[in-house]
Amino acid sequence: MGQKINPVGFRTGITEGWASRWFAPKKLFGELLVEDHKIRNFVDDKLNRKPPYAAVARVEIERTREELKIILHTARPGVVIGPKGAEVDKLRDELENLTQRKIKIEIAEIANPDLDARLVAEGIAEQLKKRASFRRVLKQKAEASLNAGARGIKIQISGRIGGAEIARVEKQINGSIPLHTLQANISYGLVHCRTPYGVIGIKVWIYRGLYAELDAAAEAAGAGRAPRRPRRR
Repeated sequence: MGQKINPVGFRTGITEGWASRWFAPKKLFGELLVEDHKIRNFVDDKLNRKPPYAAVARVEIERTREELKIILHTARPGVVIGPKGAEVDKLRDELENLTQRKIKIEIAEIANPDLDARLVAEGIAEQLKKRASFRRVLKQKAEASLNAGARGIKIQISGRIGGAEIARVEKQINGSIPLHTLQANISYGLVHCRTPYGVIGIKVWIYRGLYAELDAAAEAAGAGRAPRRPRRR
């Protein structure tokens, strides 16, 4: 019997960092945990569910004694910031009213949206809402991710696909997805697509490569040279 586990939770604390970074005494822990949940829901509703869509894939929260720092990872930083920073200032004011705390917002750009599973799943959801052919959409998204440099991708959608009477599961798998390997950098995203005939669940796994290989490539790019290929023996 297969045992399923969330790829993010499986790697958190080992090869992946925590999405919330703070420490609190036992009495305050529950209150701050609920506050983090409210912040993430507010950001998602404001920036991802209403036009213009800002494509925020991840929200990281850091707390100190003095302030609360929120890091937004987005593929469209210009939409979040707005003209002369007007939109980000408005967002900061709304979050301060929500939490009654001093807030600092930082924007981190996602250079390649096709390698982020959450953004790929959001794109599939938008196409399904427009009644596009699910097979064509899955094939296009999988090819786009592989062309962007992914080692493998797996997409799974479940529900009343195409308005069918009976719910079913459809999958698209290209390349390799080593879910058991802790050193494998796997981006995972889950999105619920609400259609007139029901909710369709969309799960995406994208294998980007091993952490060691990606770190070496990043260091080489920072030094201004391409990584050396290992010699064949």
